[in-house]
Amino acid sequence: MTEPSEVRPGPGRPRDPQLDEQVLRATQELLVEQGFQATTIQGVARRAGVVATSIYRRWPNKIHLVEDAIFALDTGAVPQPTGDIGEDLLAWTRLFFAAATHPAARSGIPGLLSAYHDDEQSYRRLRERGEDLARLALRDTLDAAIASGQAAAGCDPDQIFEFLRGATLLRALTRGDEDGERFCRQTAAALVILATHHESST
Repeated sequence: MTEPSEVRPGPGRPRDPQLDEQVLRATQELLVEQGFQATTIQGVARRAGVVATSIYRRWPNKIHLVEDAIFALDTGAVPQPTGDIGEDLLAWTRLFFAAATHPAARSGIPGLLSAYHDDEQSYRRLRERGEDLARLALRDTLDAAIASGQAAAGCDPDQIFEFLRGATLLRALTRGDEDGERFCRQTAAALVILATHHESST
């Protein structure tokens, strides 16, 4: 069954948070049970006990819906600097790893990445929505570490972010949460090396 690629939400009553929650939870469940490709707006509507038009009023297509379902797994809380760069980076690694290993995320993210490959606008939307905020928060952590002398003045927060995101996402997609704590500790130790060893350009 094909789905409309784009439906423009029209004016109407204010959104119902309870209905939104039902739909996002149903989306998460279907992603886990059936996978990204088999998850459809119609299937989500049946699982949530709503009509498909109610979903299309809120989400223009499946990509937007899956994005929201995955982002709904994020509590929005980020680690606060503790004064110990090792503990701080371990907390960040655990946060990224937990988000990436959630079953709905493991099912939905590969499908989203495939969609983004041909849709730069969607990838840009994702970055503006979540990635840039995480970068800023991690930069604050590293700035605090630099100020206290625990990180090199020339350490690159963006490099550390990319290492952290890539390592946790790849591990989550290939091995899930298997031996997760050991992985998080090893990754955090590698991040500390990146943060504390800076080679100045010549």
